[in-house]
Amino acid sequence: MILKKIHARFYRYSVGFFVALFYPLLYFYSRKPSRYATMNRLRQACSWCSSAISGIFYRVKYEQPIDWQRTYIVCPNHSSSLDVTACNMALKNNFHYMGKDAFLKNWALAIFFKSMDIPVNRESKMSSFKAFKKAAENLKNGRTLVIFPEGKIPDDYPPRLNEFKNGPFRLAIELKLPILPITCVDNWKIIWDTGLETGGSPGIGHVYVHKPIETSHLTLEDADRLKDEVFGIINTKFTSGQW
Repeated sequence: MILKKIHARFYRYSVGFFVALFYPLLYFYSRKPSRYATMNRLRQACSWCSSAISGIFYRVKYEQPIDWQRTYIVCPNHSSSLDVTACNMALKNNFHYMGKDAFLKNWALAIFFKSMDIPVNRESKMSSFKAFKKAAENLKNGRTLVIFPEGKIPDDYPPRLNEFKNGPFRLAIELKLPILPITCVDNWKIIWDTGLETGGSPGIGHVYVHKPIETSHLTLEDADRLKDEVFGIINTKFTSGQW
């Protein structure tokens, strides 16, 4: 258990190390939205390096070829801090995240959430409104949005899928954008949550990118059905444990 906890902390420190290493470039590319696509590639490089040095790698499988020229609302499940890195590895277009505003106080993540990503206070309706308004603007400008519809990592171990929130599905219907479901099948077996309590270990995380779900024919009355459909797709893959 001690070695597992050392590994989890080593991974966390490696994230900080590579963000610090790339910081001058990250800072430069964070200054203008026109540079965010390059900043994303730097984020992907940080993610790959911090994972690889910790002995963590990812295998990504696509249900069908993805048209990366399109804009998506990406909905992954969430059971591990590795899920963000996994999405970084799986996505091939210009994307950004919506996440809790606590990340603004995390020095390694703050540079992203003070520029291209969107912080949100989940306890404030006004903060949520402003966050989704900003997300809509970014989506209209062609920047794919990644949002974890569970809202948080489940407390249960082994993890199960928490109920999804409505926000991303209503937004997808309003903007007539496809939902791209992603199942992080077993990242939690490498590092569950942040790993601070259970520790971590080297391993291979398996990521399954499902086919996009079109919303152009839907109305807001279909939001709950769309949410349930995406939940079912991800839950089936996640509970099966089959990549």
